[in-house]
Amino acid sequence: MANKPNFLKRFLNSEKDYPLVAGLAASLYPTLYYYSNNFSMLDTWVHFVYLMGMFVCVPVAIFYVLHKISQLAVFSIYKKYVIPFLSVFVFFFILKTLLYVPIERKLIAYSIAAGALFAYFLHKHVKKLIVLQFLMAIVAFFVLTKELYNRLTYDNSWKEQPDDIEQVVFQKKPNVYFFEPDGYVGFQQLKEPPYSFDNSGFEGFLSENSFKTYPDFRTNYITTQASNGATFTMKHHYYDFNLELEEVEKASEIIITDNPVLNIFKNNGYETYFVSSSRYFMLNRPELGYHHTNIDYDNIKYLHKGMGEREPVVEPFLNFLNDGIDKPKFFFVQFLFPWHVSSLEHLSGGVEEEREKYLDRLDEANTMLTTMISAVLEKDPDALILIMADHGGYVGLRYTRECYAPVEEPALINSILKSNLTIRWPGNEIPTFDDKMDSPVNVFRILFSHLSGNDAYAENIQPDESFIIHKKEVEPGVYQYYNDAGELMFKKVEPPK
Repeated sequence: MANKPNFLKRFLNSEKDYPLVAGLAASLYPTLYYYSNNFSMLDTWVHFVYLMGMFVCVPVAIFYVLHKISQLAVFSIYKKYVIPFLSVFVFFFILKTLLYVPIERKLIAYSIAAGALFAYFLHKHVKKLIVLQFLMAIVAFFVLTKELYNRLTYDNSWKEQPDDIEQVVFQKKPNVYFFEPDGYVGFQQLKEPPYSFDNSGFEGFLSENSFKTYPDFRTNYITTQASNGATFTMKHHYYDFNLELEEVEKASEIIITDNPVLNIFKNNGYETYFVSSSRYFMLNRPELGYHHTNIDYDNIKYLHKGMGEREPVVEPFLNFLNDGIDKPKFFFVQFLFPWHVSSLEHLSGGVEEEREKYLDRLDEANTMLTTMISAVLEKDPDALILIMADHGGYVGLRYTRECYAPVEEPALINSILKSNLTIRWPGNEIPTFDDKMDSPVNVFRILFSHLSGNDAYAENIQPDESFIIHKKEVEPGVYQYYNDAGELMFKKVEPPK
């Protein structure tokens, strides 16, 4: 037994081709690598079955079929090249297909060239390549198991409310329209550098229609999903102290499927609508908690890049507005205007060009809001209309991820954190405690306190604090920039022990 070659030596010295093993080796690492690095967007059984079927089972079958064909006499001279070529080509093809959506022709050409070169010059070493690919797959698998462990052991206790607000009963039931123009900075910041923009036309329209603006309003978190996660749970999450995710665990499910704000509206008999210009919240196909949406799941691709394709907003919103359903309604209307400066350095046109692009998109956001609000006021004069942005526009920075390093200038801090909150209260009945509306995490709690006539709910508000994740120039972590009193500060926040 001691002289018996071990399994690895037997495999490397064998004359057999092992097409099924080779196919599994070539496909497993790219698929597991993509899956583990995008787990938050692929964390459903549907995605798992699709990825394993399309990018593992299909390639294994191709290896087997082409190997069988190569054994035919007419193709015998090519037999020794088939498995080596496929081992390299399929490996790079799958990796590039998953990482570059949609795949470019030149990437296919590179994969073919790499496979051909390996097959011609190094085909005798194909089994060593297979072993290497399996070792890489094992590493990727361990990364995936870490993601799975974090998900299975995730502590949801931060979502628990300090009172019985989830059982709140409304005394008033106006239709509630929540418009979220992504990245719409505060009106005061628009007047000042680095924006220096005259927004008096749109602000005048709001003033004429009895909207109240909250000038000290600031976001709690600087990314869309993190900000909305706090908004809809009415609780702080501190990005889960997860510097890689930069958002919050299961953010899409929180926003789209199950959250206290949505459930409270439904429990009070509201028909609920989610209208968005982006499929971003739904890319991982969360169960729809709203009664209606303009996003068709059939149009959401399993592989996607960035935010996904843009969807119209104004037309579907107007259709839902006039759908004839005789119930109180809650609308969450989210659209990627004016958005923010480019996310990545290589995409940035520089500070001034990014500013100009932002202001162009701001004009478009104003037009969309004016159209939708005018339609609401004409049909529903007693509506409660809420305009609340998720964060600022980052104008003054070359790209958003510049804020991975500490931001020192107050104007730039406010460009990131100061966001817009403007509300039209029905009958101009403004709650006496609306001065507590300083950040998104407390807006709906105060709104529900007003609609229920129970001021006690407004007493259990969260601190109006703002946080930015830093990864450069300081110890990586979550840093606080605004305290509850609205004062600028800089302090690293430690996770609870």
